[in-house]
Amino acid sequence: MKNVIVLGSLNMDLSIQCEDLPKSGETINGFDFFVNPGGKGGNQAVACAKLGTNTNMIANIGNDVFGNEILEALKKYKVNIENIQISKEDSTGIAMVIRSHNDNRIILGNGANHTLNLEFVKKKLKKISKPGDIFLTQLENEFTLVNEGIVYAKELGLYTILNPAPARTLNDEIYKNLDLVVVNQSECQELTGIFPNDEETSLEALKVFEKKQVKAIITLGMQGSITNYDNEPIFVPIKKVDTVDTTSAGDAYIGAICSCLAEGTNMKYALEFATKIAAITVTRRGAQVSIPYKEEVKNYFKED
Repeated sequence: MKNVIVLGSLNMDLSIQCEDLPKSGETINGFDFFVNPGGKGGNQAVACAKLGTNTNMIANIGNDVFGNEILEALKKYKVNIENIQISKEDSTGIAMVIRSHNDNRIILGNGANHTLNLEFVKKKLKKISKPGDIFLTQLENEFTLVNEGIVYAKELGLYTILNPAPARTLNDEIYKNLDLVVVNQSECQELTGIFPNDEETSLEALKVFEKKQVKAIITLGMQGSITNYDNEPIFVPIKKVDTVDTTSAGDAYIGAICSCLAEGTNMKYALEFATKIAAITVTRRGAQVSIPYKEEVKNYFKED
């Protein structure tokens, strides 16, 4: 099995539920507040590790209470934390999560995520990787660092995956060093100019990625997900469940995709398995704690 190396963000999520979002200048009452380790990088790494994949995290946290709690959580989930930098100057990143009507709004405080050192990243990548390993990153770290990290990972012979979130415009040069992008509908629109909401628009968006010479997986919310990975469309519908919290569903899905790639499974199976992971995740509140272990997937979907 290949290793998964995640270059990404580590945040402490401060999450609260409310009936409706407040209007400008309005104060409202919330409920069901909790604190939970998160960050896209951390969530995706935990998803991989919970599925039994050897997972390494390269990141930066502050030397504070939140940072210590995050490290303990990652260790508990068996993510390798030996390659995480601890900053003496910057605080650990945070995410303010507002949950309402089975959806969420998130405000990030970047903190140490945006001061991760490139030389540190290169040193750790060279030390822990071997050709063919899976390299996964997102856009919650400083963009230049992410871009240079992708370039160096490709130089080392790694299979490179980008989850371009939060959404932003990308220079076409970045695609030269990418093997796969995993996007949701809004990220897809940002990168292709097409909002995929049916088969026709999804196929149009996949063709745009093809022209950029990169494979793509598009998650379509309540419709499912689609890819052109094997040079022909593969569509997998969602699993219908009772939704409690969608905070880390996308990250759980991406982590499951990486775990399947590390095991060498075919892409259709990977999409089906990742869909099950995301489905279970949304039935629970929280970020990393909501992501299921492989055994839980088997028990939850016994009919499959």
